[in-house]
Amino acid sequence: MFESQERLITMDGVCKTFGAVQALGSIDLEILTGQVLGIVGHNGAGKSTLISILAGTQRPSQGNLKFETAASVLPGYGVNQAQANGIRCVFQELSLCPNLTVAENARILHPAIKGVGWKARARALISNKLQEIFPGHGIDPDALVGDLSIAKRQMVEIARAFTKVDSPIRLVILDEPTSSLDAVIARQLLEHVRNFVDQGGACILISHLLEEILQTSHRVVVMRDGGIVEDREASAFTRTNLVEAMGSVAKEQDGTQRTSDIRQSGEQVLVSLQPKGQSDGHRLLAYRGEIVGLAGLGGHGQTDALLDVYRNKGCTGPALREESVPMALVPGDRQVDGVFPLWSIAMNIVIGSMRQLTRGGLIDPKAEAQLAADWKRKIAIRTPDVNNNILSLSGGNQQKALFARALASNAEIILMDDPMRGVDIGTKQEVYEMIREEVGLGRTFVWYTTEMDELAHCDHIYVFRNGTIVADLAGAEVTEQKVLHASFEDQSKSHSSAKAPAS
Repeated sequence: MFESQERLITMDGVCKTFGAVQALGSIDLEILTGQVLGIVGHNGAGKSTLISILAGTQRPSQGNLKFETAASVLPGYGVNQAQANGIRCVFQELSLCPNLTVAENARILHPAIKGVGWKARARALISNKLQEIFPGHGIDPDALVGDLSIAKRQMVEIARAFTKVDSPIRLVILDEPTSSLDAVIARQLLEHVRNFVDQGGACILISHLLEEILQTSHRVVVMRDGGIVEDREASAFTRTNLVEAMGSVAKEQDGTQRTSDIRQSGEQVLVSLQPKGQSDGHRLLAYRGEIVGLAGLGGHGQTDALLDVYRNKGCTGPALREESVPMALVPGDRQVDGVFPLWSIAMNIVIGSMRQLTRGGLIDPKAEAQLAADWKRKIAIRTPDVNNNILSLSGGNQQKALFARALASNAEIILMDDPMRGVDIGTKQEVYEMIREEVGLGRTFVWYTTEMDELAHCDHIYVFRNGTIVADLAGAEVTEQKVLHASFEDQSKSHSSAKAPAS
């Protein structure tokens, strides 16, 4: 840790209200140089509002915000003042312009990149920073951001925030920065964060991955219902008491691997997919009442496999299915593929269940309202009114609405594209329980996840590398070491070591 810690920013009695809703209530907080400050709390606890005030995108209703580098409290504090005082923020809902290139997006945040040759300078700056944080990133600075995967967009946003041009970087705020990153890339980022604060910077890290918080942070703040309930050194917390401080909602995982004999019982195969380029006969199989996990480094074909299942009614090749199997997809990139931003929360939930809600050719408004209310309660969507716009919800609560949409439908197969990013630990446990209940009723889940802990809920794991299946693991075979080994090992070796496809 940086030896000479100093106060960088002081929040004194900061409150924020939106109409009758109080998002923050009298926050007192010091941010120190040479320190990673971890902030945890359930969705809706006030974390995003707090960092929005620090970043200048929202103004407090009451209270003061003071920089130790300034003579006094800054009046009319906003984005420009935040930038001038060295604050950079990577929001959970990314702010890149999809119609511009990576280099052009770097220029937007850094207007000092100008004049003849500005584009070449922007290319060099963002490429160098990407290489510094994420060695071997493979991102072309001339690529359109809209053509990048969500993981690569997140990497660009992070690199842009750490790029220094004409003003110092004193505080970098990272809101769920690893939510779309695989374990290897996430590790690269967190190592860079620690190096940054060791050199005298400050960082705020918001994450629902509690191990990530405990291993990276020097100090941890716990928020609940718009207030700070704990502010202690990270070493004073364990995963258990951190969960308790968040409100005693989350349950500890028992860490046991789900085992199943479904494949030996002759149950019906609902998914049979041979990935494009798979030349050794391996297929992705999912049986009725089974949870199948897709693993491996991000961007290696897992999402493509899910979309192929969706497009091809669950089957490709010799097993091509004639009849349609009802399916639902829970996307990971909710802003691009998930929410209908002009619609209410209720409409976003019930849109997948229109046939169930139709009476005599017309939608039954009472049944529609009841379905939305039932799933608001079941999945604990934090809102006073489901008729509010979907964007009135926090990111995690938007994701809950997408889960509700899928689970409320009549889908026999639920496809999940790393959907737990940005969702708090309590909600995760509730969703895991719902998944197990639905599996017991015969539903099938195909689940791509970048979180090793989530693989423990699966019956079978298919590890992907370069768009093909390189390993099929089950039960006690599912360990981080084996998944990473299969993800990295030579293609020819991994094919020979993978199990023969089930018949």
